[in-house]
Amino acid sequence: MARRPLPRILSTGGAQLARSRELARTAADSATDVLHPLITVTRGLRRLAAAGRRKWADTPKDRRGPLLFLVASLILVVALVPYGPLLAAIALMAAAAWHGRDRTPSDAEGPDESRIQRLRSLYEALVPYFSAAEDPAPLYAHGGEWEKAFPSYEFDDSGRVCHLLVRYPAYFTDGEPESRARIEHLLTAKSGRGREYLFTWDEEGNQLTVTALAPLPGDIAAQRFVSAPGETVLGFTDPSEVQRTLPLTYGEEQRDVPPVVWRTGLRSTEPHLLALGQPGSGTSTLLRSVALQALQYGDVLIVDGGGTGEYACLTGRDGVLAVECGLAGVLASLEWAATETERRLIAVNRARQAGHPPPDDTKRPLWILLDRPTAFTHLAAADGRKDPQSLLQVPLRHGRAVHVTVVVADQFDSADALSDAVRQHTRARVVLGPATAEQLKAVLGAPPHTTPLSVVPPGRGYARLGTGPVHRLQVPATPDPYDDSTSDAHRKAVLDLLPPKTTPADGETVPEPTEAVTEAAVAEPS
Repeated sequence: MARRPLPRILSTGGAQLARSRELARTAADSATDVLHPLITVTRGLRRLAAAGRRKWADTPKDRRGPLLFLVASLILVVALVPYGPLLAAIALMAAAAWHGRDRTPSDAEGPDESRIQRLRSLYEALVPYFSAAEDPAPLYAHGGEWEKAFPSYEFDDSGRVCHLLVRYPAYFTDGEPESRARIEHLLTAKSGRGREYLFTWDEEGNQLTVTALAPLPGDIAAQRFVSAPGETVLGFTDPSEVQRTLPLTYGEEQRDVPPVVWRTGLRSTEPHLLALGQPGSGTSTLLRSVALQALQYGDVLIVDGGGTGEYACLTGRDGVLAVECGLAGVLASLEWAATETERRLIAVNRARQAGHPPPDDTKRPLWILLDRPTAFTHLAAADGRKDPQSLLQVPLRHGRAVHVTVVVADQFDSADALSDAVRQHTRARVVLGPATAEQLKAVLGAPPHTTPLSVVPPGRGYARLGTGPVHRLQVPATPDPYDDSTSDAHRKAVLDLLPPKTTPADGETVPEPTEAVTEAAVAEPS
């Protein structure tokens, strides 16, 4: 199915608006520089006129006549003197320029003593890593000049470093991950913990740029995202990481936020997704968000291994095939999913051999969402049944060709119980919650460019699609609307996205329990 391109006003409107603002700001700065002398003289004339009005108001009424006579005499003398009007105009402009100058006190050049001490401590801490005994002119030495090593720096309002450019010698092994990790860990500790830092290494220029990143917005509620069929918004990231923004609603206002978009379908290189995290990190929230987006264009089959009713709000909804929490139902549903995948493959193959387009019943996307499937692995082993994960091999290996997508979410302590098929065929990866650098690299396949935090809000983590870069990620708030701890705003946002209840095919309505009891009582003989 061909993807419909997004409207240009939605896909490029934010970029065009940003460029327009930048051009307007540049034009205003240039005009200010060119017209600065005129602005200064005009400001001075206004100040001189205001001083003259104050002088006239302070003069007693009996002395205003002689004052007017004196001013008129001066004007007459100036007019009769050769070049008098010209000299008077020059003197007036000079006085106006003097009085119109900017009188705001200039900031002291350079950082204050506390910030100098912070930069000096950073410099001294880097000396053992960036110095060598054989260097005849070391850039880093105890008691050396830190100004040469840090040509650019910025501080935030609290006095901590928020931007730092570090120069290092050419013999430093910046191509080794271990050497980089040591420097990044040191700069994180010395610059202030509790923040995420972005490290940009320039091997050709022997420079390292350290930037303290602002926290990702955590108040984005679930809503309809402007996306094409086959696109799923996993969350939101930094503006510098992606070239696309989505218009989002924040209460009564709207903002443009850069998303992390996961594309599925026939030509997707990452057809299936694996999400891992600690308990309470937001993996179930991610699955609910994916389910609400998938229900716009396809059908959803949900397997809840947690058994806590996190997906009860989806039971009986249009497009929701089943929400299984028991082992027997999970096995039956996954067997049907594998059989349905095989049926679609056979139908598509026959249609292609006959030269016909694929049947319509093979084009509707089918989503298989599994939350903690490893919980059923232990139950199946104890009961002597088949492992439910073994039924995922066909959807994982051949599902992309027939619009079948598998999303698996589990916890770190159960990651070893995931089957090989799940590990091999889930090329889109998400890690939520606190995680070490080793865990992130093991799951994502590459370390992030930022320093992971030990305490993060729910839904915060990292995402990597295939072999692409590692992005910071904030999942939109999609809580269980039936949970008492859910806020009213988030509950309403999720309920508004839920599809209507499924209507029986024959149009019959199931009587309420009270009505059935009443009819049975009437039918009994007296």
